Amino acid sequence: MARENVRRWFVPNKRAKNYAEERKAKVHQRGQKEGKELTDYEAGLRSGYLQCQSDHAGMYRYKSAMNAGYSKAEAKKFSREKGTKLKGGKR
Repeated sequence: MARENVRRWFVPNKRAKNYAEERKAKVHQRGQKEGKELTDYEAGLRSGYLQCQSDHAGMYRYKSAMNAGYSKAEAKKFSREKGTKLKGGKR
């Protein structure tokens, strides 16, 4: 299955809450691997550093699009695209 070129970001406190629950339980609680044990690598990812970068980039892009006059739906779509530039405002 090919991965889409989409940034998946969350509001950081939501991701942190979900990951803290998974690290305590030491099993996947969502998605395809639900119920399977976390590997050391996956537990390390859930420490949050790498995801934090994507989350902040996504939030920045969302707020930039909203400030440029885009609707919420358009801003959300823009914030999830990788490598695109904000094209003019809608004002």
